[in-house]
Amino acid sequence: MADDVKNDKPSAELRKLQQAEDGKKAMLDYEAEAAALRAKTEKLRALRLARDAAAPPAAAKTKASAGKKKTAKATKAKARPLSDWLDDQKKDGMRD
Repeated sequence: MADDVKNDKPSAELRKLQQAEDGKKAMLDYEAEAAALRAKTEKLRALRLARDAAAPPAAAKTKASAGKKKTAKATKAKARPLSDWLDDQKKDGMRD
């Protein structure tokens, strides 16, 4: 049993060293991916800003069209009596 303890200690140390190396490699990969993402984002931002700068400015609203607002009465259809609606339903064969 004493031999098992002696054999486990070097293998445990080796395992810890391998895990540390794997962790360093993983961290380097993570940092490389993050740097690539930042570079791509910066490139796309520059392209978008250049596109927006080259595009003509949006047309501004004139004072005449900006001042007119439609009222609720003007946009809302005139209400009709329920009896008219029921008559239309009967004519269309919806209600018997």
